[in-house]
Amino acid sequence: MGLAAVLLIAGIGHFLSHDAFLAQVPPWMPLPSAVVYVSGVVEVALGLALLLVVRHRAAVGWVVAAFFVIVFPGNIWQFIEGRDAFGLDTDAARFIRLLFQPVLVVWALWCTGALAQIAHGRARPAGE
Repeated sequence: MGLAAVLLIAGIGHFLSHDAFLAQVPPWMPLPSAVVYVSGVVEVALGLALLLVVRHRAAVGWVVAAFFVIVFPGNIWQFIEGRDAFGLDTDAARFIRLLFQPVLVVWALWCTGALAQIAHGRARPAGE
């Protein structure tokens, strides 16, 4: 699953490229290094959950989508402050990146069947 791979690679990246991820942590967050490491662990856990938690895949999709919403303020802060990281060294590049966050939210809901549940008005995960 592509999204699982993205999350696993990004999560591991928090440990391999710690300083780049620090560029996204707003100054009002306590313990910025801990935020980077904890969010990396969460991304790895979510990637593994997408691969392993088949029975409740739609629920995992909602959690992944929520995670993408929760980290979005960091992306906004990086844009507002003009912080360079991940090759995003212009305001235009940082702005375009902001446009992809909703895509990630929809991708999480789509690839896990959560969007189909909404479309069909089902409250229970698919397969139950």
